[in-house]
Amino acid sequence: MTKYEIALEYLKITAARGSKLGLERIRQITELLDNPQDKTKIIHISGTNGKGSFGAMLTQILEAAGYHTGGFSSPAITDVTDSFRIGGNEVSQEELGELICRIGPVCERLINKPTEFEVLTAAAYQLFAENKCDVALVECGMGGDLDSTNIISTPLLSVITNVRKDHCAFLGNTTEEIASHKAGIIKNGCPVLFGGSDPDAENVIVRAAEKSGSELICTDFSRISDVSCSLEGTDFTFSGFGRLHINLAGTYQVYNAANVLTAVEILRDAGFAISDEAVRCGLERARWHGRFEILRRNPTVIFDGSHNPDGISSAAESIRLCLDGKAALLIGVMADKEYSLYADMLGDFTAHAFAVTPDNPRALDSKTLAETFAEKDIPATAFDSLEDGVKSAYEFAKKHNVPLIALGSLYMYREFINALDNLN
Repeated sequence: MTKYEIALEYLKITAARGSKLGLERIRQITELLDNPQDKTKIIHISGTNGKGSFGAMLTQILEAAGYHTGGFSSPAITDVTDSFRIGGNEVSQEELGELICRIGPVCERLINKPTEFEVLTAAAYQLFAENKCDVALVECGMGGDLDSTNIISTPLLSVITNVRKDHCAFLGNTTEEIASHKAGIIKNGCPVLFGGSDPDAENVIVRAAEKSGSELICTDFSRISDVSCSLEGTDFTFSGFGRLHINLAGTYQVYNAANVLTAVEILRDAGFAISDEAVRCGLERARWHGRFEILRRNPTVIFDGSHNPDGISSAAESIRLCLDGKAALLIGVMADKEYSLYADMLGDFTAHAFAVTPDNPRALDSKTLAETFAEKDIPATAFDSLEDGVKSAYEFAKKHNVPLIALGSLYMYREFINALDNLN
């Protein structure tokens, strides 16, 4: 077996331990590793939606400005390696395998054994330290205060992209409760960027920043003007930066870009040399899997990892503005989401809904999902396998000359890509 294969076997063992919030285990691991999280400047990113796109855009801007970056995101979309980036590029299986095999025995020295995400988090911080990154962008897995990434004592910048209802079983049923968890990444005297619009959440974050003596900067979305969206990306003007282009499709990306540009201003104030040209180049170079990503043409096939009401609403707006008429909809979601709302949100754009069950223990049964669409008089079919659903949805799109839009959990991205490839 290669070291990567050995690492994957070890990660399966840690995954079987489930998800356990808390910082005790990750602190013990990083202390045994000589606290690698304190050896790199960290931009810590929390928020309900937009974390990955924010990180992808800012990473490319920093790289264009000459900084050596690291990145950690979740969940892994195509392979476990795509959670880890150095210099804006996914690490190799060899590099990650060697690293996991090296720190795995350290992790297992704990009496209270670590979870998979804790091992991956420790690996990320160790990776950044060993690669001598100038700055690393680290996404929270869930929430903030008890997320295993939240062991950074003095982040360069704490970012809360937005706050919406999600992961309610863990984080609470109101935006105030959820915001209180996400505000847990705020550290004494370290600047905070909030890019959300929910007033209740903002009040919580304002109070948390004041308590920590941290400067709070809120993104001013009124600086956005002259927005033009298409499947080729988005053109927009942001005051202070002029006319800009992002290749990431989806109408919501302009708001993620506004958060990124506000972060650039904060980093400039902190002494980072980031030219307007670096901003322009970085935004144009940024790519990110699974966010209104165009996978094929004739028929157009798009995957968008919208997995909660706010994300589905944004996807619906993108479909309305970027596509003409209705589409074949392939959809698979988790059972802990407010899936009963999705038929109303997507009905105007759905010629036929093809419901599937993502490969995840929390997945909603496809038959239950299909029934929510059928109850709204939207033609819907449930499939036992995602591959069968993709095949039928693709054939429908081709026959009726409509786009195929795949929405829902990022956990089904890799299987969707494989099923699409198998159609050939």
